[in-house]
Amino acid sequence: MKLNINADSTPVLSEPHGINNAKAALRQETVKHFRQVSDRLLPVTTPSTGRKPAHACLHIDAEFRHDPKNLMVQNAAHSLDFTTLTTNREVMINDNHVFNTKIPTESMVTNQKSSGRCWIFAALNVFRIEVMKKYNLEEFELSQGYLFFWDKFEKSNWFLDDGGQWDMLVNLVERYGVVPKALYPESFSSSNSGKLNTLVLSKLREHAAILRRLAAHGHSLEELREEKNKCLKEIYTILAITLGEPPKKPFTWSFRNKDKKYFEFKDLTPHSYFKDHIGYPVTETVSIINDPRNKVMQLYTVQYLGNIAGGRPIRYINAPMEDLKELAIKKLASGKPVWFGADVGKYLHRDAGILDPKLFQYDLAFNISFKLNKAERLIHGDSLMTHAMVFTGVHLDEDGKPVRWRVENSWGDVGGDKGYLTMSDAWFSEFVYQVVLEKELVPQTLLDVLEQDVHVLPAYDPMGALA
Repeated sequence: MKLNINADSTPVLSEPHGINNAKAALRQETVKHFRQVSDRLLPVTTPSTGRKPAHACLHIDAEFRHDPKNLMVQNAAHSLDFTTLTTNREVMINDNHVFNTKIPTESMVTNQKSSGRCWIFAALNVFRIEVMKKYNLEEFELSQGYLFFWDKFEKSNWFLDDGGQWDMLVNLVERYGVVPKALYPESFSSSNSGKLNTLVLSKLREHAAILRRLAAHGHSLEELREEKNKCLKEIYTILAITLGEPPKKPFTWSFRNKDKKYFEFKDLTPHSYFKDHIGYPVTETVSIINDPRNKVMQLYTVQYLGNIAGGRPIRYINAPMEDLKELAIKKLASGKPVWFGADVGKYLHRDAGILDPKLFQYDLAFNISFKLNKAERLIHGDSLMTHAMVFTGVHLDEDGKPVRWRVENSWGDVGGDKGYLTMSDAWFSEFVYQVVLEKELVPQTLLDVLEQDVHVLPAYDPMGALA
């Protein structure tokens, strides 16, 4: 963004050319075209003529009532959620929670509650498997609140809000390490972050206004930095009170495993804990996306997306969908989970824990179908990356092709298989946008894309919506 400063006026922040202007122009053109078509097809009655409308409203009404099925469905929909009314029984039976390929170690499903921390939960759910296998643990959680604290603090410096991407998680782990949940437990505001977000954002806007005034009146860079540090001090105070202060001193981690064997490790720091007890190669990972709007085998990022100044930049390799599936299967077959990003709200039966585009039979109830393809849904705002989860299994047919996927969510253990979901392969194709893999599993042809010049997607792009 560009800061326009005039000593005689209040500074204003203008968007770079092409971000909001392009969206507004497209919206205006769409509305104009729609009105032109409507005027031709649906003339409006005027008081001067007194003529009835020439459009087909009355005919539509008659056609609707002529089909007795519409009236029957209308009566049912009066008392039932229409998704319940249209749920496909056959899909509910076929999309079961049994898989022939599954990682050997799983844990209880975590619960992010009312917070935008799915990306942190999903990453720590990947990490914790390493600890559980190493020490033969029944259940275990890493502290999501710890990384949430530092993410909020760093984003205050970056001036962003809730949400995040894998590379942003890497930045946090590199700078702050990781701790067990027992050392830094959840607070009310970490599990219900809405009011905290509002408080922090109001304070950031206040200081942004102050900084603009100071800059407009010629104050020095040192004075501006002093004001910025004052802001960060206030933000830290808000976070420390609502979330608790992160551990500063070396800590002791003790536990008993499934065999009741006692372990105790002393003088740990968040960095040494991650290195010695988790050991996940977080910096040697790569994000691979499937964005059919744009060319494959190209490198992408999203304008302004990040969380730590000077940290690892957001990078996506755009690849064909089959590559995402083959690499995810490869990792699952090695016994390790896969972090991924998707549009979770589409064709989801939360109680049954099923994701399937054939789940709801809208054609039977409404005599309609939805025909936008994946690229068109992205272009027209009908789909975007909204949620991060973890693959822990896949069911393959006799030819080794995926039929359905096992998903570890972070909405608690209610619904599905104690919180685990089943995703059909067709749903994967349409609504999964990103997987994260260790570089050692990725073919060199894909890794070579990381050496290309990066294509910058606009700030409002759906590939940045997870953050």
